[in-house]
Amino acid sequence: MLRNFVLIVLASLVLSSCLKGSNGEGVCNYDPCAVKATANEELAIQTYLTNNGIQGAVKHCSGMYYVIDAPGTGKTPGVCNDVTVNYVGTLTNGNKFDETTSSAGVTFNLNQVILGWKSGIPLIKEGGHIRLFIPPSLGYGNREMSARPGYSGIPAGSILVFDVELKQVY
Repeated sequence: MLRNFVLIVLASLVLSSCLKGSNGEGVCNYDPCAVKATANEELAIQTYLTNNGIQGAVKHCSGMYYVIDAPGTGKTPGVCNDVTVNYVGTLTNGNKFDETTSSAGVTFNLNQVILGWKSGIPLIKEGGHIRLFIPPSLGYGNREMSARPGYSGIPAGSILVFDVELKQVY
């Protein structure tokens, strides 16, 4: 009985994290500044940006850095929105660990992705393009991610670099 009660409470919490407001937009309980990169992670990203001549990177309140190459002109996603994107994910050594394989992109809900994407993708609108420099604490942390066929794996504690084009917001 107690187990069923706990499961119901947990399910309610998960389902209530994304509610629909009266206008149909997602209303989520997500604070993009709640989780912050450590000082060492921020320094590692700053060093990477400097060493690679990346200018104009903006520090997000979370400690992630980003460059908006094109802001877009369509809808702006919220954390509860489904989005279609094209992206390439690399490590700071240049090894590619993932990318979309279809020009149509891939669709997913922003509430189901790493914190760096939850915080970064809503910074642009449909048609926009952003480069995200995500510290481990907003990515996969100290978990090692195995490689998909044809790609490198992600070592624990890695900074992730994503080039993302936001195609559509649902």
